[in-house]
Amino acid sequence: MANRTSQHILGTSANLLGFCLFIITALHLTNKTENRLIDEFTSIVALLLTISSLLSFISIRTDNPEREYQFEKIADYFFLISLIGIFGIIVFLAINFGR
Repeated sequence: MANRTSQHILGTSANLLGFCLFIITALHLTNKTENRLIDEFTSIVALLLTISSLLSFISIRTDNPEREYQFEKIADYFFLISLIGIFGIIVFLAINFGR
């Protein structure tokens, strides 16, 4: 069974991981670290994206079709949860810093 989404998950989650790290860095550089909730939430999303990247990479590299499908499916779930988390981060940023 060929990987259907692992290549897309790997590239996109790596890019979104950079987005999360940019947000964390920007919060610290602008001294907005008193808002710890968004910092911690972004760190959790970054961790989920890292796990998603790792699992999709393993899915691409494995020779066992069953394990390939399992890793790809788990990576897909982590990626979906991360996307929902990024949506939450953007909404939180818009509400708190858009005023």
